[in-house]
Amino acid sequence: MILGLLFFLPVIFLIMLYPSTHNYNSLEIVNENVKDISDLLSEDQSDIDFKDNITVLTFLGKDPMKKAISALNLKELIYDKFMGFKRFQIVAIVTEGSEESTEALKKELYQYEALKYWHFVSANASEIDEIYNSLLTKSGLASDLATEEVFIIDQELNQRGRLDDREDNEKAKNLTAYGLYSYNCIEVAELKNKMSEDIRILFTEYRQKRKGKYDSTARRAEDLKGDEKN
Repeated sequence: MILGLLFFLPVIFLIMLYPSTHNYNSLEIVNENVKDISDLLSEDQSDIDFKDNITVLTFLGKDPMKKAISALNLKELIYDKFMGFKRFQIVAIVTEGSEESTEALKKELYQYEALKYWHFVSANASEIDEIYNSLLTKSGLASDLATEEVFIIDQELNQRGRLDDREDNEKAKNLTAYGLYSYNCIEVAELKNKMSEDIRILFTEYRQKRKGKYDSTARRAEDLKGDEKN
């Protein structure tokens, strides 16, 4: 009887949980129509553009090796956690002529394994500016066309993030809402606690869409503006 109880109680508990629906807030759309990189890709790279992929986008500029700490943080805290997930990739934009520095960074990143879902894409200055300017950002690129900020791009070329990134105590004080449109690779806590969670939510959304169970509650920046006017 004891063995039977030990076996059946967990089973009954799981059966009770199965019909329940996991409620969560979708990762919000903060910007639409992000410039794709399809024009920059060679024929053998055609499957790594933004369309139909979930992309973490980073800009490493003219000397990618100078951004080694940011890249290593991104690898350890984001890439290693989500590599192999359906349609996940990291795209690093570097400038044309940065091949030597890019190869040096690759050696740092590839110490233990080749990064199958991490892609480097070269572009000239005007092309990089065009891609960056299609994003919603709070700051511009540095003079070397690099930034510590990384972005989440969904399969429909939407930029994802948080329209309201206030902590609970800030909401309790009724402080003005502020958004989170990108994630700082130097801030380890931001990658671990915010970006990692946000990507997990986005994967949950697409998994439910594939199963036909997704009830969209994703909000766009335009919706928030409408709320502010009302």
